[in-house]
This record gives sequence, structure tokens and C-alpha cells, in this order.
Amino acid sequence: MNNDIEGLKNILKQYWGYDDFRKPQAEIMETLLTGKDCLIVMATGGGKSLCFQLPALLQDGLTLVISPLVALMENQVQELREKNLSAGILHSEISKINRKNTLSALKSQQLKLLYLSPETLLSPPIWEIISRPEIKINGLILDEAHCLAQWGESFRPTYRRLGSIRPLLLKNKPSDTKIAIACFTATADINTQKTIIQSLQLSNPEKFLISPYRDNLKIQVKTIWTPRGRKQELIKYIERNKDKSGLIYVRTRKDSEELANFLKNEGYPNQAYHGGLSSDIRRKVESDWLKERIKFVVCTCAFGMGINKSNLRWIFHYQIPLLLSEYIQEIGRGGRDGKLTEVITLMSEASGWLNPEDKQKREYFLNQQIKLYQQAERFLKEMPKEGNIEELGKKFNNPNYQLYLSILNSSQQLRWIDPYNYRLTPSKTHESIELLINRQKKLTQQTHEYLITKTCRWSFLLSAFGFTPSTNFRCGKCDNCQKLIRNYLK
Repeated sequence: MNNDIEGLKNILKQYWGYDDFRKPQAEIMETLLTGKDCLIVMATGGGKSLCFQLPALLQDGLTLVISPLVALMENQVQELREKNLSAGILHSEISKINRKNTLSALKSQQLKLLYLSPETLLSPPIWEIISRPEIKINGLILDEAHCLAQWGESFRPTYRRLGSIRPLLLKNKPSDTKIAIACFTATADINTQKTIIQSLQLSNPEKFLISPYRDNLKIQVKTIWTPRGRKQELIKYIERNKDKSGLIYVRTRKDSEELANFLKNEGYPNQAYHGGLSSDIRRKVESDWLKERIKFVVCTCAFGMGINKSNLRWIFHYQIPLLLSEYIQEIGRGGRDGKLTEVITLMSEASGWLNPEDKQKREYFLNQQIKLYQQAERFLKEMPKEGNIEELGKKFNNPNYQLYLSILNSSQQLRWIDPYNYRLTPSKTHESIELLINRQKKLTQQTHEYLITKTCRWSFLLSAFGFTPSTNFRCGKCDNCQKLIRNYLK
């Protein structure tokens, strides 16, 4: 292994300019090079992408990188190309000439890394090429792997079909072919880890679970009593921090647009950012923020994955987070330079009697998800026991049918034979769907409990994600720890 480590270090120095790895980057790379399946949970800014990019350069053949967002893919591919490394990208928004050139490089096996979304990977033209026996594939990387569990049942159902990819690819490749799967994410609690492992059919994966704790993130939760008070609190904060780089998180596209316009009218230059904007507009907003042409962005959860800005000094949740998995991803984007960064969340008073805004929003999103589960339960009674996803779409003119299939797969009532064909499995329907509903309720309640806790906020988060802090652990910086210190000093 020592020779392998030296080879890795040489490439690290040659292309990235670093003398050595952070812990446990070298161990992860060695595991990938041995062809083992891996699950890596490493904090945002911990250098996850390097862990799979560098081994791909040392191997023969192609590494497929499945990534959720165009911006995330484009940023990584641009950085690799600036180093003259053979990386390609395929998504629905690239030009015809770039698509043609990438497909040509793919067919002639000139690429080391190919970035694509789950939907692009399983599109018939791409699948036909990568399935060819002569196209050597050495690994599948699932970047931001929490999206499989977080989005697979809500709006990215293709994630739930990824587990059938490796077996089908191996059927079309030479008998000695090995294709390892590695999953990378900044956050995954125990249930999310199980979902990833089971859904992707990982074989005895090596686990690298690194605590998400960041001692330079100062967390605060502030109670507000009226909708007007929410805006006033935000304005006061921006006025104090308008010269520092920040992000304001909201939960919907509409909220992003409305709040951004309100702040512009108040004299604070900013931009809205959400998944409904065109690719050109999103790239422009990202560039303006990264280059300090604007100091902050009013965004949904669509902003941030893979975007590296070291001096992000404040992160403001204007509305409460719905899931702690989203929240810890979003706050993890701050303070990558190691300097103190403030993380503020506004919440309506807990009972909801005086200001029901947050309570109503939380219940709305929960009810929408439950409604989807119940629709999937009814859809199960109408669908054939075996079928093809395309034929099913033609038979049932229902825009949500793929989501229903994803939910039924999650409840273990449907199994994917391959990425395009399914088979129903015997199960007690109501009981299975009820388990999903109860899980969603628990996750929503967990977030509420975090917001109202009187204990150290980092201690709560670490426990929620399976990292047991020591009995006396306190971060010393969050609002609850600071309050305890003040009371002690009185």
C-alpha cells in the first residue's frame, strides 16, 4: 500500500498542488482502488470530490459520477478541465455540439470521469452506449448520496432505480469485470445510511463516517412573534452584516422571489435563486455571489451543493428547515476558511397560537408528502404485477406515476428487475405505507424538537446523525450554551 500512497501523493501534488491528504482521504482512495463498495459521510468542505476524482485517474476505463445538480457537475468538471484532466458532462441543458463531442469521447473511451444525473444516465441513448461490452467501466460514484433518500420519494424518483444498474451492466461486460460503487454525502443519519446501502445493493461496504461537527459555526434560533417581526429581524441582521458574504434560506420558489424583491426595495442588492430559474440565470447568480458583486442570495435548498466559497460568514434561515438533513447540509456551507460563522434560524413562537406561520408551513409540507404516499397506495391496486416503466406511463396518464413506483419500492412492495422493469412483491400494503408516513412524521417532529431544545444544539445534531457526543459535551458557542454561560457568571 505504501507504493499506492506515494503514487496518490505524486498525482495530488502534480494536479492539485497539495503535499499531503487530509484524514481520511488517502484511506478512502485506497479502498476505492481495491474495488470495494464504500459509504463516505464527510462534512461539507472536507474534500469529498478529490477522493473519487484522483483514483479515477489511476484506473483504466471510465468512472461514472452520478450527481443531482447541473451546477454541482459543471463546477467540478470545469475545475478538472482546467487541470487538463479528461472529464465529461452530460445533462439536458448542454449545447448540441458539446453533447456530440462528449458522446464521441465516451464511445472512443477517451474519458476518465463522466458526470451525469440519474435521469440522464438512464435515458436510452446514454444507457445504450455505456452498456456496450467494449466500454470499460470501473466504478459508479453517487455524489450527494443523501438525495437518494431525501428526494427519491418526493421529486427525483429515478434515484430509486439506481440499485439495478450494476447487475445489468455486469451482464453486458466481460466476465472478469468489477464495478465498485462509492456513495459520498455530507450528512446521513443511520436510517439514511440503511436506505442507501439497501437501495443500491452495496456489498459489505467499507464505511467512513466523519462527524459533521464544526466548532466555528455559531448556531442561534430566534423566536419571532409576527410576520412583520420576521422581516424586521432580517433587516436588522443584514444592516449589521451587509458587508459580509451570506445566504438567506427559504423553503419555496415563490418565497425566494418575494423576499428578494422586498430586500431590493429596501435598498439591499441581492438575487433570488431556485430550481425554477434557467441554467443561464442560475450560473449568473452563482458567479455574482462568488465574485462579491452581490453579498447575499435568497435561495431554496437548490443552492449550495458543490459551490465553494471560503468566506461565507453568515447563513440565515428566514423560515424553519423542514428536515435536519437539509439544515445540516445548508449550514455546512459556511466558514470553510475555519473562521467564525453565524448560523441564525427564525421560528414562530412554538405553540402557533399567536403566529401560526411556521406551524402551518410544516403541516402543509408533511400533509403533501402523506397525500403522495396514500396516492401510491391506491395506485398499487390498479397496476400490473409486472411491467415496464414506459408502458406503465402510457397506460396510466398520471404525471406522478414514477413517484408512486419510487414510494412502493421504498416500502418494499416493488422491486426493480432492471432500471426499466419492475415486479411487485407480496406485502401488507397499508402497513408498509403507514411505516413511511410514521417515519416522515418523526423526521418533522425531530426538527421541531431541535428548534425548541434547551440543550446544546450541536449535541442535539450529533446525536440525531448517529454520532454520540460525550456526556458533558457542549459547543460553547450556540445560543443555548451561551445562555448557560451567562447564567453561570451571574
